Amino acid sequence: MLLKDVCTMDVACCGSATTAIEAARLMRHHHVGDLVVVDDPEEERIPLGVVTDRDLAIEVLGNALDPATTTVGALIGHPVVIATESEDTAEVIQRMRAQGVRRIPVVDGRGAAVGIVTLDDMLRHLTDEIGSLLDIVERGRRREQRARR
Repeated sequence: MLLKDVCTMDVACCGSATTAIEAARLMRHHHVGDLVVVDDPEEERIPLGVVTDRDLAIEVLGNALDPATTTVGALIGHPVVIATESEDTAEVIQRMRAQGVRRIPVVDGRGAAVGIVTLDDMLRHLTDEIGSLLDIVERGRRREQRARR
């Protein structure tokens, strides 16, 4: 399955100069636990990284940093791990495992952020696939039972 069919396409973004407190307010406003940090939120939206609510709690509050002056650019890791919307989900799962990340910004052909895929998205997708496989087994069993009556 293609990534664009699994990821969240309505992604919340911010610039690297966004403060931790502004990021927390954006997360609250959008009801999300992460933001894709981009070069220019109003224009190209090239991903630079991802900042999470956990980053805000552990890195900012846990280190007694001032959330009004600490920027999300100081919190993101480099290089950013990205995926394209036309990639197969299996490739992206392998990349998530290899890089040890739970969230990956999804970009279009121009490299602009168009979505985000999370470990939860992938688990939901795989659970649906497993359910489909179980349906095949059950239908085969019922068909066999009908044929042997």
